[in-house]
Amino acid sequence: MASGGELINNKQVIFKNFVEGFPKESDMEVKTSSISLKVEEGSNAVVVKNLYLSCDPYMRIRMTQSDQETDDPEFIPFTPGCPLEGFGVAKVVDSGHPNYKKGDLIWGMVKWEEYSLIENPQLFKIHHADVPLSHYTGILGMPGITAWAGFYEVCSPKKGEKVYISAASGAVGQLVGQFAKLMGCYVIGSAGSKEKVDLLKNKFGFDDAFNYKEEHDLDAALKRCFPEGIDIYFENVGGKMLDAVLLNMRLRGRIAACGMISQYNLHQPEGVHNLMNIVGKRIRMEGLMAFDYFPQYEKFLDAVLPFVREKKVVYVEDIAEGIEGAPAALVGLFSGRNVGKQVVAVAKE
Repeated sequence: MASGGELINNKQVIFKNFVEGFPKESDMEVKTSSISLKVEEGSNAVVVKNLYLSCDPYMRIRMTQSDQETDDPEFIPFTPGCPLEGFGVAKVVDSGHPNYKKGDLIWGMVKWEEYSLIENPQLFKIHHADVPLSHYTGILGMPGITAWAGFYEVCSPKKGEKVYISAASGAVGQLVGQFAKLMGCYVIGSAGSKEKVDLLKNKFGFDDAFNYKEEHDLDAALKRCFPEGIDIYFENVGGKMLDAVLLNMRLRGRIAACGMISQYNLHQPEGVHNLMNIVGKRIRMEGLMAFDYFPQYEKFLDAVLPFVREKKVVYVEDIAEGIEGAPAALVGLFSGRNVGKQVVAVAKE
């Protein structure tokens, strides 16, 4: 715990109460508390100054009250009256932990506030600061390892295969598409605006892309894009999109289920009607959680850092300035307001 030393003001984004339907900015509020920047002598805690906060779709799940017990950090509900928490990039201000020292740059789970006291730190130290620190909320953080593990480990891709990615301009999708192109796959993505479709084709190098909001028949759209069918589907949307994809998968196709953002704000999740295709086409569908692959983080960095440094992969971020803008930035994910990875810049290093 923190004790002693001068107390300073600490702005926090407080979660007010559990949410039904689409989250609103009013479900959160920015309040000012106080914090000591010193940890108690003999403590293993660290105090960090938060630099960047990551806005991620899974956070919506944590805004819902649940009776199910879970140890998975991505599914433990937020506590009303307390700060939200999520992945972030921070600088260690004081430490009682042998693995961290003052001045270390880290990324990991932090609270949504200017300064955080972390009692049992399980944080990644940032050793490569020659790339933008905000990248550790995205391409070099949780979304990056999700894209890498989902594509390479779950989907077992082969050169020339046909890959479809939904929500393709988001934090994970934009990376999966570029990884697939580097491997020699044929890649098509869908997104929710002309701006995002243009980004997929002209910035990220997708072979083609379409605006799902302009398609009245998703099955027909996929048949137009993939007349020979889909080998790999990277699933970020669920619902009607998943149903249409199942009709268009090829024999022994693979589906990496990363998320289902179309379902997060529904009181009653939509059913899926075309599951029998999994049997007849011998499709393998597997869910993935980034936490499962954190032990492989160094392997991931060895693979992806060269792509970043050599500009073989580009990464688009949508950065909101100031912690006061954090509620709007998070809520904007669910209306598609962001273009690229949504980040909140809290402070300069």
